[in-house]
Amino acid sequence: QVQLAESGGGLVQAGGSLRLSCAASGRTFSRVTMGWFRQAPGKEREFVAAIFRSNGGPYYTNSVKGRFTISRDNTKNTVYLQMNDLKPEDSGVYYCAAAPSIILSSLYDARNYDYWGQGTQVTVSS
Repeated sequence: QVQLAESGGGLVQAGGSLRLSCAASGRTFSRVTMGWFRQAPGKEREFVAAIFRSNGGPYYTNSVKGRFTISRDNTKNTVYLQMNDLKPEDSGVYYCAAAPSIILSSLYDARNYDYWGQGTQVTVSS
């Protein structure tokens, strides 16, 4: 069992930066793949980034490549999403998710993640 709690969201102007954190409980954090998803109003939840349990990867959706960086600290049971050069289209609720068992081809589908945080709002103004 893994419990997740995101933090770090907020309101930022376009071009600004935010760093999201996701703290995990449980002793199995180092064994799970961690992902970040986001959901804008009226849209489906979409994959943003993921990192395998041994820091394998990382993997990003094309729209954030070069701007976002996912990382994890297994000693702190925490995964991070550093977001730079933010754009209004990056706005939404950001969720972290954990998958104890997942393969590369399944990373991008939210249905393959077993545990979810409550989400943190990111709003980018133009």
